[in-house]
Amino acid sequence: MKQLIALLIVLTSFNTLANPTLELEMRLLDKALFESFNKCAEQSELEKHAAFFAEDIEFYHDNGGVTWDRASMLENTQKHVCGNFYRKLIPESFKAFPIKSFGAMTQGTHVFCSFDTNVCEGKADFTMVWQFVDDKKIITRALSYGHRNNEG
Repeated sequence: MKQLIALLIVLTSFNTLANPTLELEMRLLDKALFESFNKCAEQSELEKHAAFFAEDIEFYHDNGGVTWDRASMLENTQKHVCGNFYRKLIPESFKAFPIKSFGAMTQGTHVFCSFDTNVCEGKADFTMVWQFVDDKKIITRALSYGHRNNEG
């Protein structure tokens, strides 16, 4: 069993390392996505943020539940996040994996910080499924889970 787990870890690491161009591209998309998220109190930034998501996005949040469309997801973002919190990626946690004939999947861990106090109290893991359509890359599924206190 330990050998199987070790092999899976090696293969997962190899998958990311085998395509450094994909990882760089997805890191840049993640950065752009969350730059707009972090400024979403401005209507133009909220609209920019919205453009990253498919109309029929499925967003799974372990504490908040599921939203089944972009409008509902953005309504929740605007109500609970915009102007209150900003997100910082833990850079070494980020991974990108190709999805054959579809796009890519990204995963990582991020912390959430209060605009008022600049203290980063929340931490969570994420997974996003990106679809590549022509020159556009959009998120079709997003998972935010493992919400916990940021201890350090």
